[in-house]
Amino acid sequence: MVLTPDEWQVVGFTLAVCALATVLITPFGLALAWLLARKRWRGKTIVEALVTVPLVIPPVATGLILLKLLGRRGPIGQFLHERLGWDIVFTWQAVVIAAAVMSFPLLVRAARVGFEGVDRELEEVAVIFGASPLRVFFLVTLPLAARGIAAGIVLAFARAIGEFGATILVAGNIPGKTTTISLKIYEAVQLGHDATAWRLVAVCVLMSFTAVWISERLSR
Repeated sequence: MVLTPDEWQVVGFTLAVCALATVLITPFGLALAWLLARKRWRGKTIVEALVTVPLVIPPVATGLILLKLLGRRGPIGQFLHERLGWDIVFTWQAVVIAAAVMSFPLLVRAARVGFEGVDRELEEVAVIFGASPLRVFFLVTLPLAARGIAAGIVLAFARAIGEFGATILVAGNIPGKTTTISLKIYEAVQLGHDATAWRLVAVCVLMSFTAVWISERLSR
């Protein structure tokens, strides 16, 4: 199986935006996962439901919401356009945002399980020996939850690779600019380029399988 230069560009672009999306959501995902795992606060159930929503509603619905928020007439998009002259919709930044939103719930869920699996007695021992809460988190909690966190990061990356519905609405399918593997497969099928579609399907399956396999190994 030999990819064409255009197909390699699509694969490289997809890996780059998915990696960037995963990096951007990781600190926020870990913070939220820790709060959900360790703290009780008013509105927690609502936040849990909101985090899970992207997993259960159609991706195109999420894409439509993002389009309304980030478009020039949307509350966020209008502010960015008027104050900074920055348009997000139909750019590579929109691809990153769509991938981040769709993969965020998987990161939070896996990291939360990792934090819940940490023995709190070990944290209490560290406190007794004079460690500050921040030091306890980075030297005790985080290392002990590392497997769950790593599994969540890999799984989020895999989800980002397969994102289609939200991306096509908020970023479109602009060749060389916003086209990801999923969008290229759709385009190839529409044009009757079956060979291209099957090559990219094979690449997508290989990357996703590898990511899920790594995630399963880490979670165990």
